[in-house]
Amino acid sequence: MATFLGGFGAAFTALASRKRKSPEPAWADLILLAIATHKISRIATKDRVTSSFRAPFARLTGDSGSGEVEETARGEGLQRAIGELLTCPFCVAPWIASTLVLLYETNPPLARMIATVFSVVSGSDFLNRVYYGAKQIGEPEKTDRKT
Repeated sequence: MATFLGGFGAAFTALASRKRKSPEPAWADLILLAIATHKISRIATKDRVTSSFRAPFARLTGDSGSGEVEETARGEGLQRAIGELLTCPFCVAPWIASTLVLLYETNPPLARMIATVFSVVSGSDFLNRVYYGAKQIGEPEKTDRKT
């Protein structure tokens, strides 16, 4: 918590002390950043592909489906604290949101581009789930009949 408050507090203070005033973000940018924060937090904390980065701090407990895994924090002290952070999308979201907002304040086009990529991925994930659900409805139930 001290790292978060100290680091981002200093960055936001430095931005606030600039001579030029930042424009207020448009609602579209806020929505884009929110969707991107959601998706990045899921990738960082739940994605099977990123589990190797969490491995020193987390223990695999199961498969969640859709390319996601369930993990719990391992170890004690700092190792466990980092594990708790890296396995919780709600916990890591403020870090990601703060980073995206800082990037938006310093380089809006780059922040929009990154947020757009992850927002499009999030939309694709939704459509994949709709497709999978529709496919399940259209398929007949499988039975274990022995003939």
